[in-house]
Amino acid sequence: MKTLLTAMVILGLYSGPVLAQDDDAPEPPRKEMEIYGFIMMDAGYNFNQIHPDWYDVVRPTKLPAFDDEFGSDGNVYFSVRQTRFGVKNWFCTKYGELKTHFEFEMFGTGVDAGQTTIRLRHAYGELGKWGAGQYWSPFMDIDVFPNTVEYWGPPGMAFFRNVQIRYMPIQGDDSRLTIALERPGASADQGRYADRVELSGIAPRFPVPDLSAEYRFGGKNWGYVELAGIVRRIEWEDHQIDQFDLSGDATGWGLNLSTNIKFGKSTVFRGSFLYGEGIQNYMNDAPVDIGIENNFIDSAGFRVFDPVRPIIGVALPVLGVVAFVDHSWSKKFSSSLGYSLIEITNSDGQAADAFQQGQYIVGNLMYYPTQNAMTCLEYQWGARENNRDGFGSVINKIQLTFKYNFSRSFYERNKNK
Repeated sequence: MKTLLTAMVILGLYSGPVLAQDDDAPEPPRKEMEIYGFIMMDAGYNFNQIHPDWYDVVRPTKLPAFDDEFGSDGNVYFSVRQTRFGVKNWFCTKYGELKTHFEFEMFGTGVDAGQTTIRLRHAYGELGKWGAGQYWSPFMDIDVFPNTVEYWGPPGMAFFRNVQIRYMPIQGDDSRLTIALERPGASADQGRYADRVELSGIAPRFPVPDLSAEYRFGGKNWGYVELAGIVRRIEWEDHQIDQFDLSGDATGWGLNLSTNIKFGKSTVFRGSFLYGEGIQNYMNDAPVDIGIENNFIDSAGFRVFDPVRPIIGVALPVLGVVAFVDHSWSKKFSSSLGYSLIEITNSDGQAADAFQQGQYIVGNLMYYPTQNAMTCLEYQWGARENNRDGFGSVINKIQLTFKYNFSRSFYERNKNK
């Protein structure tokens, strides 16, 4: 470079200053690895009952379906299950930057429900416009999750980390477009999908992957709006040898409109509105995707059950709503307050005590005494309504949380040319 500038000066092609030190200046350091996480302890009091495996969260589907289903009211709890650890890496390749993301926490679900155990969150890699691994489903919007310490979060929110292959033709913080093929038949709480098809003795079958997509449009000053959609094929086969044939299929679909709207520098509204059928496993807290419907036929002037297919499976409609406001009072204090609703349109063959509606309210005050430390006092409320027996239950909780963040970034060494 020095030689080129000298030649240009001699030839009269360059009349500006010759900054010989430009080539000698070191390149800005590039982050290559980040190790991060937090230690988090929750202590609280459940004024009412909830399933003992979910003592430290608010899940309307896990509230009592009948009087005293889970014993007596009033229980103290302590938990460190939200504690988290993760590693991110960045590598330069001839095809662009390769990013990897590995993260786990200690909150047991599925067969480990109620336990403090390692649970995988992210195992994901991204190269250019392509990504593969376990990561947020494009159908969900993680930015809708409020600044709260209740672990499970709003039940009316789409919330699912799924194994997928994704293509991202538009990438950015303000605008993006993502299309993905996702693992079908996965349960949102990492249980068996067979538990989400309300037909006993039936084996689920998934001939094609779920197809999801999202498009976000936004700006740094006002926030963003995002529209996501999903379509999926669900089949179930009756392998029992009897006089019945209960095999069937359904198409699941959903639309999710979400947003963050900024009101000045200290207040953000986070909201979403979702509707679909047969997509309950993509929801944060919902029951079965496929429900039982009675199958009647007319015989001799009477309405009777079909002798071969007395019941059929149908994709259940689901409605989800989230509305929260996060506000920073100062550098030391912040609050979040909001509401969420999930509502299922039950089929006529479902039990009278099947889950029909869940509601959720959380409000808190967070205090940041120093960098990387936070404590929070939070009020939590949840409610459940059954299908058609008139029963409902609620839970009231007070939770005190202590959280300590840690992180360490590693950079490549500066190189002089």
